[in-house]
Amino acid sequence: MEGPAPTSHAASGVPAEGRCSYFVEKKRRFCRMVAAAGKRFCGEHAGAAEGENARKRILCPLDPKHTVYEDQLAKHLKKCNSREKPKPDFFIQDINAGLKDEMENPEQLVPFSSLSEEQLENLIKKLRKASEGLNSTLEDHIMSHPSLNDALNDPKNGDCAVKHLKQQVDGKHRKKNSLFERLQIDIQHLCLNRIPVLQEGRLPVVGIGKHLCGVATDLALRCLVETYAASFEERNEEPLAKRIKNDKTEKESNILFKEGNEKNIPEMWTPVAGIVIALCCHHRCDWRHYVGKEYFKALGLGAVDFYYFQRMSSWATCGMRRTSLEASDITTKRKDDQNSDNDEHDDGGDRLTDGSTDGVPGILTAEEKKNIGHLCKLLIDQGRLQYLQQKGFSPALQYYTDPSVSLENVLLTAVPAHLSSQEATH
Repeated sequence: MEGPAPTSHAASGVPAEGRCSYFVEKKRRFCRMVAAAGKRFCGEHAGAAEGENARKRILCPLDPKHTVYEDQLAKHLKKCNSREKPKPDFFIQDINAGLKDEMENPEQLVPFSSLSEEQLENLIKKLRKASEGLNSTLEDHIMSHPSLNDALNDPKNGDCAVKHLKQQVDGKHRKKNSLFERLQIDIQHLCLNRIPVLQEGRLPVVGIGKHLCGVATDLALRCLVETYAASFEERNEEPLAKRIKNDKTEKESNILFKEGNEKNIPEMWTPVAGIVIALCCHHRCDWRHYVGKEYFKALGLGAVDFYYFQRMSSWATCGMRRTSLEASDITTKRKDDQNSDNDEHDDGGDRLTDGSTDGVPGILTAEEKKNIGHLCKLLIDQGRLQYLQQKGFSPALQYYTDPSVSLENVLLTAVPAHLSSQEATH
């Protein structure tokens, strides 16, 4: 015999026990926050108390997303998490930002949805001409840590679980002698050579980034290559790690020279030993911060072209490949898989789906749009490669995972050119 259907608290007109008595009209239910002992309302809704001289709550002037008692405002401002905090020594305003005088002229930027068919065709012609000769076939270098093998091969784990495992990164540092320090700072203002542990040891660094969205990749590259590496060149200072190594190997080097075995000479030291960045969200790039401006200019392209190309780059990953008929066959499970991938990235570019319009002429098929999106990404990344080459690195692009795991599956790697050439000769 079936029991009576459960009655919601909203329907019964009574809030849950110990919960706030404020009825949220928009959600058609009572607030679910906990009320203090002896109180009917939570802190956010305390102003709704009836029949008493309720203390007035106001929006916090530092962050209007939360409220505070008016009579406690002065006290709150001293401890509010949104208050301006003292800047650390490694904070230098806009040190990795790029030049301000190279920003695009807003008057020239017609909204993408307002482009005529002819303007769009001209943009695509420019893109294809600029991309001529670029290698769009990247090497697959998909790796998996042995510690995941058992879990990946466990038949109890379905597609969703396997995908989640492949996306996982172990952020725990369990080695007893390892030093881990978290810096809460925008990369745009980060001066690496002022971080105490690097400053004292003058250590080589390896830059690793997991999905540094759009502009963050350019900021990180400039932070590593121009801020940190250049600081040693400006001071003409031999880093501590190099001096120690040279002291230990000076005699060995002399012996090797005498024997004529130059190939075995100890490798040169470099402030930045390597760079590994998983690229994504090219539609969030910015011309001012972009490190490949010289590459674009050499192709006869400028800020306006860059603006439209970075907007079109979202066509590669915004999910428009399926037609409406195919979309109707997608199961809930497949949709959940897509959502878990999209949550990690902002697809705020110019999303064009079949069967919908957003003002852009429908002169392209879904497959053509996807290919154009990939060309835009490739061209933007090529500017980054040339930038790294000019700074003395040997860079490369490669696929590091399958598209079914992440549509943003391109990895940018770079090592000092002299190390790359030494490896090639061995």
